[in-house]
Order: sequence, then structure tokens, then C-alpha cells
Amino acid sequence: MSLTQDEVFEKVKEVLIDALGVDDDEVTADATLTGDLGAESIDFLDIVFRLEKEFDIKIPQGELFPDNVLQNPDYVQDGKVTDQGMEVLKERMPHANFDDFESDRSIEKVAEIFTVNAVVKFVSMKLG
Repeated sequence: MSLTQDEVFEKVKEVLIDALGVDDDEVTADATLTGDLGAESIDFLDIVFRLEKEFDIKIPQGELFPDNVLQNPDYVQDGKVTDQGMEVLKERMPHANFDDFESDRSIEKVAEIFTVNAVVKFVSMKLG
């Protein structure tokens, strides 16, 4: 399936509108899934399921939204992501933009990495 970035964005937008019950104008490229769109951890499972169905792709657990990184003491110390943790996150999430997170690595800020644009880039990478 060969889709343009704009086509992928529109389909991801529809998935997020359906999964999160948000308005069309709330789903912008820079919107964060949790902060701006109100997604909770249970919603991430629904989003993954809907993306798989919409784009006919398989998303293994932890691929789009890496799990277990923040529970590892090598990756998080004193409430902040370590250099090693950043390497792992960047390796596991090449679709995400870490520019803002680099300046404040508080674990409370990790959710800000999960933007609509990150999901669009992820899907585009999966589509090849």
C-alpha cells in the first residue's frame, strides 16, 4: 500500500478520532496523545488494534509504545531517563522526536514524545 504522508496522517487522524472520541480539529501533527488528546494507557491498545486494521499491518506489543523501559533502573534514575535510557528509547522509537525531551528527561514528560506525528511516522515506516 503506497500512501503519501498526508494520506497516512488523515487515516491516523480518523483512527484517533474514533479511538479517543476527540474532535477533528484537536488532532494536529504536534498534538500529544495523552496531554492534548486525553489518551490513557488502555487507549493505546485500542489505537494499536485500529491502526493494524486500518493499514493492514502487524504491530508487535511494545513496538509503537515501548514498554518496560521506564521500569528499568539502568534507564531511569532519580525520576529522570539516563543516557542509556535515551539510547534505548531512540533505538526503539526512531519515529519519535526527542528534541524537547532531551532538555528535561523527567519521566513525567515521556508521554509528550507520543505525538500524532510520531504515530504517522511509525505507520509510514511500517508501510515501507
